[in-house]
Amino acid sequence: MKFPHDRLVITPHVIDLSRSPLAGHFDAETFVLGAFNPGMTTLPNGNVLLMVRVAEALREPIRDGKVHAIRWDGDGRLVGGQPFGRFVLDAWPLELADTRDPRKFMVPGGGWKVMALTSLSWLLPVEMTPDVMEIVAIHYDKAIAPAGPWACYGVEDARISRVADEQYLMTTCSVSPERHSTTLYSSANGLDWTFEGLVLDHQNKDMLIFEGLVDGAYWAQTRPLGDLWFAYPPGSPFRAGPSINLATSPDGRHWKPHLSPHIRPRVDRPATARMGGGAPPILTEVAGQRGWLSLWHGVEPKEIVGIYRTFWSLLDEADPTRILAEGEVPLLEPEPALTQPLEDLLYLRDVVFTTGVVDQGDRFIIASGEADLACRITHVPKDALG
Repeated sequence: MKFPHDRLVITPHVIDLSRSPLAGHFDAETFVLGAFNPGMTTLPNGNVLLMVRVAEALREPIRDGKVHAIRWDGDGRLVGGQPFGRFVLDAWPLELADTRDPRKFMVPGGGWKVMALTSLSWLLPVEMTPDVMEIVAIHYDKAIAPAGPWACYGVEDARISRVADEQYLMTTCSVSPERHSTTLYSSANGLDWTFEGLVLDHQNKDMLIFEGLVDGAYWAQTRPLGDLWFAYPPGSPFRAGPSINLATSPDGRHWKPHLSPHIRPRVDRPATARMGGGAPPILTEVAGQRGWLSLWHGVEPKEIVGIYRTFWSLLDEADPTRILAEGEVPLLEPEPALTQPLEDLLYLRDVVFTTGVVDQGDRFIIASGEADLACRITHVPKDALG
């Protein structure tokens, strides 16, 4: 679908790396590989916050016969209220690394796939006007960066849920050799965040906490990953593979997987051969039905990465395991015209990755990452869902 208010609002050119958490830690030039996949919420003053993932990459990862990765070297202690440690460069001999992808390299893993990154991601709060079309302020002083070994390779893909007036919860993906985990932050105002620890263990990505309680309980969508899946029986409408699951919690910190399956890839929908959560579900009305609006991504196989699109489902208000309605066609598709002015920075195509939604009465404002490069904002009239 095409929408008149659909544009990139934050690009790599906006980011000032002299104010990066990595600045001054090591002697190597970096650049902004992408400023994308923004978590989104409404602040108490009515402005909208985008929590932008900044992927800061080495300009020359390969030098002196070695390939380098950025890593936070610290044990999680705080000194004077600040994380104790520093960012360092690890050098791997080229003969041990597969460097065909400039964003990462593979190293020997004893039978497992083992990867290192040539970039490190941190989170930058950007305050926007209520229509999310103009920047009000960039809060470099409130940036969130790795602070312990659980996130030594980066903090990625924030998803923010305003569960109550003074209760914001933000999930992030923390990357380290220890585990690829979901970490949680809390805030009373959407700008000042407190680290709450790990809430989901290895490779359970795209955790989206519902923006409100259901019968007194917190609910969330999750998406476990793995290298092995068991087959559905012949003739099943579903295909094996990653799916969107549900979990509940009494306090937003301790989560229990729900027994019922949730949104699963279907045999008749090649565009959902791989899938995962997008924006935290919000309680709203779609086509005369009230429920939890879930925006999620489906991936159609193509070349290495595939084509990422945004789809929607409406979940029952009292029982989110029940799907009341869903769109058969994508709500958002990758838009090459938006990134054409940034052609010299493109390293990936065919990707729109939705990470936030705000209900503004007659329309939804949707935040996405476009091509893992920039932040895209789309105004979608509510009658486009139906």
